[in-house]
Amino acid sequence: MTRSKKIPLRKCVVTKEMKPKKQLIRIVRNKEGEVFVDPTGKKNGRGAYVSRDLNVIETAQDQDILSRQLNTKVDASIYDELKALAGEEV
Repeated sequence: MTRSKKIPLRKCVVTKEMKPKKQLIRIVRNKEGEVFVDPTGKKNGRGAYVSRDLNVIETAQDQDILSRQLNTKVDASIYDELKALAGEEV
């Protein structure tokens, strides 16, 4: 019997659904309080995951969900970067 490789699941902070890590984008707040998009998913800091979906990202921006999740103000440029990443996937 061959065991299939376990796919890491993460929860989208907007939709609250569990998805494979590859379908999500990670946003990180480090100890210095800087917030940035982490395409590798390996940077140190508090991470929040958002689905690679423009509608979900816009919802996150409208409701300021990332700021609440990361306990800091998330700049509009972060959302622009997320939208650019989500747009590439299509």
